[in-house]
Amino acid sequence: MSGNGLPNGPKGDLRMEYKKILASAMALTLAAAFAGCGDKESSSSEQAATEATTEAETVAATEPTTEELEPPKPVEASDPNAITFDDGDFSFAEPKTGDEDSAQGTLEVVEVEGNKMLRFTDDGKNHANGTVQKIQIDAVKLLSHENVAKVRSIEFDVYADATASDFKNDNGDLLKAPGWIGGGGGANVAGDKWYQFGEWSGGEYNFEMSGAAHGEFKFVLAASGQCWDETMEEAVFLIMRWGAQNEGNMYVDNIVFYDEDGKSLPIEKTASEAAPESAEGATVSSDTEAAINEAVDAGIAEAEEKLAEAQSQADAAIAEASSMAAAMQ
Repeated sequence: MSGNGLPNGPKGDLRMEYKKILASAMALTLAAAFAGCGDKESSSSEQAATEATTEAETVAATEPTTEELEPPKPVEASDPNAITFDDGDFSFAEPKTGDEDSAQGTLEVVEVEGNKMLRFTDDGKNHANGTVQKIQIDAVKLLSHENVAKVRSIEFDVYADATASDFKNDNGDLLKAPGWIGGGGGANVAGDKWYQFGEWSGGEYNFEMSGAAHGEFKFVLAASGQCWDETMEEAVFLIMRWGAQNEGNMYVDNIVFYDEDGKSLPIEKTASEAAPESAEGATVSSDTEAAINEAVDAGIAEAEEKLAEAQSQADAAIAEASSMAAAMQ
């Protein structure tokens, strides 16, 4: 017998080996258990982090924004040859109101946030009548005949405002905003033909005045002669706005003519020479100018008549004084 009461020999050795095996098994079991706990804790942490991120993203997406929208600003001209209407002259443009579908209105230069532009001032019935606002511009009054023939594209900015609260947004609310703005245009070309340009358009807006919708007209068939030439006494093009979603006016600014290489053509106004400006800077019409000239001529004639009368009286007085002096001698 051994000191611990267990028999020595082969059986005792077997008992010892059995104990070692049990101890190893217990150690492996404990290690696996601890590992399982660690995996569960890691998985739980990752799941919690994912859920927190998802919740934050959901809140951010559903929480209404507190940022205030700002009204769009007018676009400044970026080309030195742009027609900006800063001088108040629009003698090369006129409202096209004679067609059956034409809107009725007048043209004037107005200032919008410090930026002058040409406005088609509608009579207030464009939206109700479904008519088209049209501005006609004569390039012959803006370019030399040589450069008129070089025009291959025309770019410009168009705006619109609202004068009523008839624009209905996606929520069914009625707003004092122009809504979508868009249109097209055309031009007379050599051979007394009419050339149709592509369309231009802008987006929907939240304010009474829209931002700029940039338009571009191209003579894409210029190679076949469908463009302007040097012999034309009138080379007009129309900027038209259709599909108005509210009563309002149309504005045009920053008109630039480009040649086939994309270079802007210099402006050489000829109409402004026949349309002098008043002291306030507004363009004077030909009728007004004629009336002014007539009044000036009448005033000069009257002044000359009075001067002649005064001279005659002075001569008579001098003669009388000379006669009296001679009689006293």
